[in-house]
Amino acid sequence: MAELAWGAIGAGTVLAGRPMAIAGRPVGAALICFGALCLVTSPALADQSIPAADNGTVACVASAKDLTRISLAGDQFASVSKISTGNPAEDFKIVNEPVRGDIYISVPDGFTKANLSFFGTTRKGFVYKFLCQVRGSDAEQVFVTNTAVKAEAAQDWEVRSSPEDTAVRLAQAMYRSETIEGFEIRQGVLEPVTVGKLEVQQVGEYRGADLKGLILKVRNTGKEPLPLDENLLAARGSVAFMTPVSELAPGKSAAVYLIQSNGGQ
Repeated sequence: MAELAWGAIGAGTVLAGRPMAIAGRPVGAALICFGALCLVTSPALADQSIPAADNGTVACVASAKDLTRISLAGDQFASVSKISTGNPAEDFKIVNEPVRGDIYISVPDGFTKANLSFFGTTRKGFVYKFLCQVRGSDAEQVFVTNTAVKAEAAQDWEVRSSPEDTAVRLAQAMYRSETIEGFEIRQGVLEPVTVGKLEVQQVGEYRGADLKGLILKVRNTGKEPLPLDENLLAARGSVAFMTPVSELAPGKSAAVYLIQSNGGQ
């Protein structure tokens, strides 16, 4: 099923005459190859996924009975700072694991505080204040993401990658609803607009440093089949236009994946 879908996306790729534009055949072939990987299981997500900003507060949950692991996306802890009270029932331990740069927190039996707090400084120079509720008996994993680090990662990848690789990677991630390193995913649904007999609604966005991918839901409100035309749906600044079908039957809906430059108007 995935192979057929990606083959259709490849067949529906129409690109011409823009800077960074992608020829249909190479992209289609690459997408078909990626489709063969669609059955691969995605890695498990962290228990807690929390956005953060430099000098901001990270509110999380720390296990009262087991270890709590805190990991930084695209970064590592360089040091942590906490107050030692001298009271064993109020002190908690932090271990900085040197290979991955994660930290592990444990609290003693009979820990009397409802919260624990400390400061963490990262190797990229960011500082976060952690304020964690202490509860539960299971181990906890906390995954902290700073959008500044993600933008840096996206820009680094985009500079090192060809336009074809960027478009293929973005299309694959959008089609499979997966995260992609360095790209912020925005799930907001916008109000639909009418383009001729087509109802077009943006249902998702992947935003990187220089490129963004839009996920559109397109419905045919007319009484005749309609072609999904790049010239009709793709705005100025578009890099790639991909869809699993080339023609939409009356009353039917399909997804359209539109890759644009962030500088496009």
